[in-house]
Amino acid sequence: MRKFGYRPSNADHPLFFKHTSLGGVTILLVYVDNIIITGSDDIEQGNLSKYLAKEFDIKTLGCLKYFLGIEVAHSSKGIFISQRKYVANLLKDTGKPACKPASTSLDPNHKLSVGEGEESIDREMYQRLIRRLIYLTHTRPDIPYAVSLLSQFMHQPTESHLHAAYQVLHYLERTPRKCILFKYGDKVTVEMYIDANYAGSLLDHRPTSSLMMFMGGNLVTWRSKKQNVVARSTAEAKFRALAHGICELLWVKILLIDLKIPISGPMKLYCDSKSVINLVHNHIQHDHTKHVKIDRHFIKENLESKEICIPYIPTQHQLTDLMCLYDSTTTSALKARNG
Repeated sequence: MRKFGYRPSNADHPLFFKHTSLGGVTILLVYVDNIIITGSDDIEQGNLSKYLAKEFDIKTLGCLKYFLGIEVAHSSKGIFISQRKYVANLLKDTGKPACKPASTSLDPNHKLSVGEGEESIDREMYQRLIRRLIYLTHTRPDIPYAVSLLSQFMHQPTESHLHAAYQVLHYLERTPRKCILFKYGDKVTVEMYIDANYAGSLLDHRPTSSLMMFMGGNLVTWRSKKQNVVARSTAEAKFRALAHGICELLWVKILLIDLKIPISGPMKLYCDSKSVINLVHNHIQHDHTKHVKIDRHFIKENLESKEICIPYIPTQHQLTDLMCLYDSTTTSALKARNG
């Protein structure tokens, strides 16, 4: 690819790009033997296809409609992505093709923990199911929290854990056609909502961080993941979540620089804690922030660059909290957010 003028992105090595003299860009995304060619230069895309055909035995499938289990649809509104076929196959393979639909992906009254005294189940079967659910989270921001919670019991699952996993399947039976819309637009703004609970895990009391990133008003990244260490306060948990969020923003910045896509205004990292925001901007070291000194200085350094800012947002507008509601409230709120 380098011989043909393409170079790998510093943000994602399977992504190759080439800028042309007229300001266009062509992008090649590679995953094993599956590739996507896109960009703003139709002539260069054609030249790239011919070049690859000389080097490899390839099959051109036309406009992108399906890629690695993800369905792509184009309309005047934008581009829709979903995994409807994947959901249907998952329900069929697990014997749940016509199960009773559920309104929530987890029972909020059922607190999962280590099933002491419960009979163990087939671990490999449980792990296969959870891995398939993890892949489904790529297009379903309404299930990552539930799947993240269930994945904590991969090594010693019990009947209660399997029952909770089946609850997710029942929820998918009710919402198989959920999709994500990427709207067309000119300006690229970058906004991230991030939060963390305190001692959220019943296993080891580690907090769980959740984030949602929007580019040009479109949801592009979402994640719910348990932090690596136990937090001694809510502020500490949020500090670590903010530091992780900044790392994600810096990664996106590198990708956009590679593609020569300008960012409109500073990247925004929304936080619903005024006390944490004040501590970030306060130059005085407090006793209760000494143990997150590195994260604090990392956050402060990036704020001083003026490329990232941390606006306050009321808790009722903190979208990451919706990832913990287990139901279609998340999708409805995101639809309202995207207009």
